[in-house]
Amino acid sequence: MDYRKLGNSGTVVSHLALGAMTFGDEAEEAVSRKLMSDYVAAGGNFIDTADVYSHGLSEEIVGRWLADHPADADKVILTTKARFPMGDGPNDHGLSRSHLRKALEASLTRLGVEYIDLYQMHAWDALSPIEETLRFLDDAVSAGKIGHYGFSNFLGWQLTKAVHVAKAARFCPPVTLQPQYNLLVRDIEFEIVPAAQDAGIGLLPWSPLGGGWLSGKYRRDEMPSGASRLGETPDRGMEAYAPRNAQERTWAVIEAVGQVAERCGGSMAQVALAWVAQRPAVTSVLLGARNQAQLADNLAAADLQLSAEDLDLLNTVSAPQHNVYPYGVQADQQRHREISGGR
Repeated sequence: MDYRKLGNSGTVVSHLALGAMTFGDEAEEAVSRKLMSDYVAAGGNFIDTADVYSHGLSEEIVGRWLADHPADADKVILTTKARFPMGDGPNDHGLSRSHLRKALEASLTRLGVEYIDLYQMHAWDALSPIEETLRFLDDAVSAGKIGHYGFSNFLGWQLTKAVHVAKAARFCPPVTLQPQYNLLVRDIEFEIVPAAQDAGIGLLPWSPLGGGWLSGKYRRDEMPSGASRLGETPDRGMEAYAPRNAQERTWAVIEAVGQVAERCGGSMAQVALAWVAQRPAVTSVLLGARNQAQLADNLAAADLQLSAEDLDLLNTVSAPQHNVYPYGVQADQQRHREISGGR
């Protein structure tokens, strides 16, 4: 397991994080507890949850495990998130001070801790002034209730605005952004990755396996069934499967991942995870395992270093489309700089 600084902070986390979204839903509590124990035993120290995961149950499961494993709990860097509805009231969602005050206290209670290492805003809130949100987070740091804060699912301009508002107001700066990022979803490279790099923000990619597609579990023109995320929810499965199945790029990427996996002797999931972990600005990649076997396979990606040849193949076949203005112009300029030696 590698260890990296958490964005522009001094806190150090393992480059593979354990995502707890499945806890209390796809993974019952007994399995979830084994996943946390296996993860920490493998050298992992970064557990990610959110208040909305299983409507608070994920946090409760993590909290009970922490209480029962004090030695391990002392090593864990803990992150949770707030933004989405946790009640029916008008202030039971969003990034207002009113909601965040209650959400943070509720998360602390469910987790059974007095301090959360990283508190992330789960999505942008157009109704709450960003100054209000950042003031609350700065106050929470000063009060010793959180160590750092970050964001999830922000656009590039939203991230940049938050960074500069915090700097102008002399608030503590954000340190992370948690976006969807994988070989099938690379559009964040247009704006969001450069914005994060400019601010020294560390990326914490979620869905690094593309909802299971990059593990090789799905077949072309064959509707998923059985023990898979899409197979167990037929209506949602068809809605999610059909558009991606229809894209030639999807199957070209999957084929390339399979070729690299065969060449390096690893699984397709390990290759996909290793690719994300080696991307610029990435601090830690979230593993979303449903059982111990999946987690064990994913953790093996920690020892996989893709060669330049492998990376070139994967980068080429998965390259996002640059035919939308102005990204095509910028891509042409970048290619020209590379050909001319950086001028």
